[in-house]
Amino acid sequence: MNAGTQLSLTQARKLHLHAQGLLQRPARKASKQDVMQCIHQMGALQIDTIHVVARSPYLVLWSRLGHYQPQWLDELLAERQLFEYWSHEACFLPIEQFAWYRHQMLSPQHLGWKFNQKWLTEQADNVNHVLSSIRTQGASGSRDFQSDQARKSGWWEWKPEKRSLEVLFTSGQLMVARRDKFQRIYDLTERVHPDWRDDSNPCTPHQAERNMVLTAIRALGICKSGWVRDYFRQRPLAASNTPEQLAEQGLLHTTQIEDRHDPYYIHPDHAAQALTLQSSEVQMRGCRILSPFDPVVWDRQRVKELFDFDYRLECYTPEPKRQYGYFCLPILRNGKFIARIDAKAHRADRMMEIKSFHTEPGFKWSERLRADLLQVFTEFSAWHGCDQLRINASPTLSKSQLQSLQFSKHGC
Repeated sequence: MNAGTQLSLTQARKLHLHAQGLLQRPARKASKQDVMQCIHQMGALQIDTIHVVARSPYLVLWSRLGHYQPQWLDELLAERQLFEYWSHEACFLPIEQFAWYRHQMLSPQHLGWKFNQKWLTEQADNVNHVLSSIRTQGASGSRDFQSDQARKSGWWEWKPEKRSLEVLFTSGQLMVARRDKFQRIYDLTERVHPDWRDDSNPCTPHQAERNMVLTAIRALGICKSGWVRDYFRQRPLAASNTPEQLAEQGLLHTTQIEDRHDPYYIHPDHAAQALTLQSSEVQMRGCRILSPFDPVVWDRQRVKELFDFDYRLECYTPEPKRQYGYFCLPILRNGKFIARIDAKAHRADRMMEIKSFHTEPGFKWSERLRADLLQVFTEFSAWHGCDQLRINASPTLSKSQLQSLQFSKHGC
């Protein structure tokens, strides 16, 4: 690509969704390796434990792959193709990236609340007890340690052994060997990643930083400088690792979006696709339901600038102040955000409930739109093991429109 290349806003959106695996519906049934490829493509898969619907990492994959087996993600972790660590937040990461994060593990002081040096020092007996127990007894979870402390809620109210496990995890002495019912099972780093040697890390901190910048820009497809650091929650970049300097070194392409003054950056892996978008009418096809922790929406400022979609997760907002609901899921259709739903899977009753359905400006009801929504709601419900869908309310859709989207195997 040439420095003078310019993309329309629609083309920029297409390039972003292409890079994220959301431009078009999957062409075939997903395989286990497609899960791994999807994580490589995104660079990181954020972990969250809220499960009113499928937990976020599984939902992010479903949005891209369609129906797949969620246990594949668990297996990839246990098979050590993935590891867990702090990235954008807690994330599943390709094991090839371990070298990038090892420097952070060995010097975790800047990680803020995620690391507690005071605990490591003042609770040395508890920390050593936990480490010794895992060394002799093998991989263990928090539930394997008994505590007399009353159970309370909140990160800092964990029992002492759980806090020690997390400090040891953050400082790289332990890794997550696998998950059992989504609970972390920890083991010694040398047993989870036996081939690793700290004294032969091929990646310097500077190179690790550069790798993250390039990976973030590749994952985003098209990126302005101000969007880069949030993707992996990086600290201020070295001058030689800024997108401007990487472009000067020929490691990135520079472009512009029409009617915008900032330069945008494209990874060489997407240069051909960017040119294709300029010269053809590549269509954005499909209706997707996204997780609040999907990379496309986790940066509120970016999604507002790129898609004119003002999105905020409200589960941490007091209920009376919520506008859209506890766990509001954006709906992306043909490259535009058209609505958001507050959904809950009642798994025992095999019923998917949409508590509220809020449409976005420009939403226009049509038979084609109705068919697309019904299809994605049916697929979403079926993947959750639900064969009924109930929509409670919408401030903009009529009763008949809502009824046309609901279904039940009983026909009621």
